[in-house]
Amino acid sequence: MDLILWRHADAQDGEPDISRPLTEKGRKQAKQVGHWLHAHMPGDALILVSPAVRAQETAKGLGRAFKTVDAIRPGADATDVLFAADWPEAKGTVLVIGHQPTLGRVASMLLWGSEQEFSLKKGGFVWLTNRVRRDERQVILKAALTPEYF
Repeated sequence: MDLILWRHADAQDGEPDISRPLTEKGRKQAKQVGHWLHAHMPGDALILVSPAVRAQETAKGLGRAFKTVDAIRPGADATDVLFAADWPEAKGTVLVIGHQPTLGRVASMLLWGSEQEFSLKKGGFVWLTNRVRRDERQVILKAALTPEYF
């Protein structure tokens, strides 16, 4: 299984938090990163998105159908995100578009075996995969990029 954790792009400040839209910079980031992901992800990838407006708008930068999942909302627990993505059992590729600190905690759990504070930059993503070698499950970092590289 491949798991891509994409943090929403740059968003406006304000309340209520769930309703904050992307800034102009954020819309540009979502399109740039979305274009790259669209070109590199399989066409049948499952895309799971937080109900927050900024995450929904980030997902639109990808230009693909997606599913809104409450378990990925702001403040979600890292284990809830892994459960929603069906890690590591899902087949193919799952893209999760969500928030900090949750996505950083998911990445740290998978990469280092414990939930730690690890920050993903706005609009950035990490692409992880897993495999079994000699009866041992391994997590592999395939890519980690931020918007300024596009």
